[in-house]
Amino acid sequence: MFLGIDVGTSEVKALLLDEDHRVIDTAGSTLEVSRPHPGHSEQNPTDWWSATCAALAALRSKHPAAYASVRAIGLSGQMHGAVLLDAADRVLRPAILWNDVRSDQECLNMMRELPALTQIAGSMAMPGFTAPKLRWIQRHEPQVFAQIAKVLLPKDYVRLQLTGDYVCDMSDASGTMWLDVEKRTWSPALLALTGLRENQMPRLVEGSHAGGSLRPETAAALGLPAGIVVAGGGGDNAASAVGMGAVDAGEGFLSLGTSGVLFVVTPSYQPNAASATHAFCHALPQRWHQMSVMLSAASCLQWAAGALGLESAAAVEAKAASLSAQEQAQAPLFLPYLSGERTPHNDAHVRGSFHGLSHSTDQAALAYAVMEGVSFGLNDGLRALQAAGSAPRQLSLVGGGARSAFWAQQLASALDLTIVTHPESAAGGALGAARLGWLATGAPVAQVCRKPGIAQTYRSDPAEHAMLATRFMRFRALYPALHGIA
Repeated sequence: MFLGIDVGTSEVKALLLDEDHRVIDTAGSTLEVSRPHPGHSEQNPTDWWSATCAALAALRSKHPAAYASVRAIGLSGQMHGAVLLDAADRVLRPAILWNDVRSDQECLNMMRELPALTQIAGSMAMPGFTAPKLRWIQRHEPQVFAQIAKVLLPKDYVRLQLTGDYVCDMSDASGTMWLDVEKRTWSPALLALTGLRENQMPRLVEGSHAGGSLRPETAAALGLPAGIVVAGGGGDNAASAVGMGAVDAGEGFLSLGTSGVLFVVTPSYQPNAASATHAFCHALPQRWHQMSVMLSAASCLQWAAGALGLESAAAVEAKAASLSAQEQAQAPLFLPYLSGERTPHNDAHVRGSFHGLSHSTDQAALAYAVMEGVSFGLNDGLRALQAAGSAPRQLSLVGGGARSAFWAQQLASALDLTIVTHPESAAGGALGAARLGWLATGAPVAQVCRKPGIAQTYRSDPAEHAMLATRFMRFRALYPALHGIA
């Protein structure tokens, strides 16, 4: 058995995988996000460890024999979060998360001070990344900054509890804006921008290599074998790619989680920061990928459920799916920028809005507009990837939104490509994490990174594509028209 642990934004998920590629079971423990000020987003790192323990306890209770036979652990997690530790490994402040936008001025300053930043780091400086957060802390919380002994990413804080080691993999490190992504090593020039030293960074390993071993005392508490390998792991998107078998050039996926991601594997380091895309290391050696990111995807449905008085995101989907094609064509348009946006706008201040409301607009029309707006945001991301040199024709759909057949079909028509789902589509990073643990035992990539079976295939519907293409043109006109309006 192999155990995958995915430290997400809304939950920690644990997954058991056997050598026949069967997912035995998953278990999750929910997390809350604190928003102490507008544009701020934080979590307490100790909550990740508590949630990890709870998820593992649930798996142990349901599958005691399988759980006890785990041979390796892999980790994946939300990227960019800044976990600050003092010399005694005490957490100095709540972790600032990937969707926190407070450090936009720091980003501008960093790019002005180091024009080569985008070529080294593979992306524009954006508030979501870790390095600008540290510049913000240096400026606004100098007493905290002065105590920093180590900076870790979310999954690597969980690793510290498991192994006692400060380690990060290449894919997750790519999202810090401290990594020389082509050379796969910490960049002194990028670290200098935030007044940090390499000894304050974790040791770097490839995601499929060993990143520590389970401490005896932790193993005893968790009911796992002591000394088993804990793989380097991966950022959530790179881990999801491993789970979907997207490890060779041209392969990729679309993730509908809290954020929305389009991910395509590239044969070499191919940065194109002008399109607000990211060029990052993959979780496997000598592989890279391009990625477009929208900050609010399935989380828009959660927001809509509360705003519309519906019980769940699934109820939002049901309302949206109830509209006829004619009613869809007449629905309002929705800009899904509830937390600002990365690709293609790199705008921390833009916010969401509805356009085209009328007296006849009802719950169902608003629900449809929200889902369509997320699809259009992903279409913006696809166009940015195409400008960066990627041209996928088929993408796997992963994340919580992969459960929606209505959304999968809409995405196929909006993006005008083939979308496939898999039995494990909702497992996302946890499945990839388990596979990375498996690889860390020495198993070959060809054995471990198989393509999962296809549950459903969705192809672009000509009539729906034509309707969506017309609405997408109007959608794209809204941001420049509204840009700068507070």
